[in-house]
Amino acid sequence: METRVAIIGIIVEDGDSVEKMNSILHEYGSYIIGRMGLPYKAKSINIISVAVDAPNDIISAVSGKLGKLPGVSAKAVYSKLPVNKDTE
Repeated sequence: METRVAIIGIIVEDGDSVEKMNSILHEYGSYIIGRMGLPYKAKSINIISVAVDAPNDIISAVSGKLGKLPGVSAKAVYSKLPVNKDTE
């Protein structure tokens, strides 16, 4: 399976969407390398970065599902590394 390394950047402005966001991330947990979240209290938002190693369609699906949640913005940034045909 061909995979890519990417970062999905997420900004959460609506705390009511956090439970659904975590559910989506859990659903794709086998592709997640790591995750870092930063609460930015001065602006009442959360900034989250999720590192993934997954096929392009999976990365797009996760980013798209997250971006459709109310008060959530999500974008994927892909590594320029060659596509990996054999992940662990």
